[in-house]
Amino acid sequence: MRIPLPPVPLPAEVATVALEYAAGRREPVEPRDAATVVLLRGGERGPEVYLLRRQATMAFASGMAVFPGGGVDPRDFDAEVAWAGPTPTQWAERLGCDEDKARALVCAAVRETFEESGVLLAGPSVDDVVADTTSADWEADRVALEARELALTDLLTRRGLVLRTDLLGVWDAWLTPVFEPRRYRTWFFVALLPEGQRTRDVSSESSSVTWLPAGVAADRADAGELAMMPPTYLTCLEVGDHADPHEVLHVAGSRSVAMFTPTVEPLGEGWTLSMPERMRPLVAARRAQRGE
Repeated sequence: MRIPLPPVPLPAEVATVALEYAAGRREPVEPRDAATVVLLRGGERGPEVYLLRRQATMAFASGMAVFPGGGVDPRDFDAEVAWAGPTPTQWAERLGCDEDKARALVCAAVRETFEESGVLLAGPSVDDVVADTTSADWEADRVALEARELALTDLLTRRGLVLRTDLLGVWDAWLTPVFEPRRYRTWFFVALLPEGQRTRDVSSESSSVTWLPAGVAADRADAGELAMMPPTYLTCLEVGDHADPHEVLHVAGSRSVAMFTPTVEPLGEGWTLSMPERMRPLVAARRAQRGE
């Protein structure tokens, strides 16, 4: 099935509700802070991304292909976490938030990536990274972390590791539209799969996982073979426009982000959701390729 590219018309009933929120006649739900990581590796067809298909029973984004990530946990604010790389102050400048939240977002990004893929962005020193996290003892720690029986700070301290925040890059920031019943203020990071580590299908929130070239993932979404929310789709489209993961990380190295909230905007005789301005040329070029 050929799926229409963004901008996509909103169903009439959704547009009506969205316009009521836009007019201030409804009160939006308070969003929760979250972090997600676009995990990258090289491939013959450009940068590949790691995607999880969320369980159909999940309350948010059920059945959707997503990057590893999730909500910020109170323990992510622990200032005692062993830290290497840019300081929380520097991260705050790039993420557009205060220092405490920046530290928590970086910790959440690393923690969620480990919980949902088995990949840990940490090492015994500022120059090294853990080479393998597939043994039974590592899996026990991952399960304990996922169950909130273990804090990231405690895990790193016990194993003599430091958080390698220099392995992360800043990519984007999206806030769920005001009319959604569940809302997240999500910061998008990018990271290269560390040498020696392997992703594993371990997340209790996903039904399957896959590595795909970012451009192919967008193609499959266009064909109706892979369900994605707009931020995931547009991120795949943008990442897939680069030659390799190192180019993506180079671009991320100079980025700082501002939170983008999709709003309703006219589309023909109906309405659609807006997208970041930098995405419009990419979408227009893709439409041209498809003859639309």
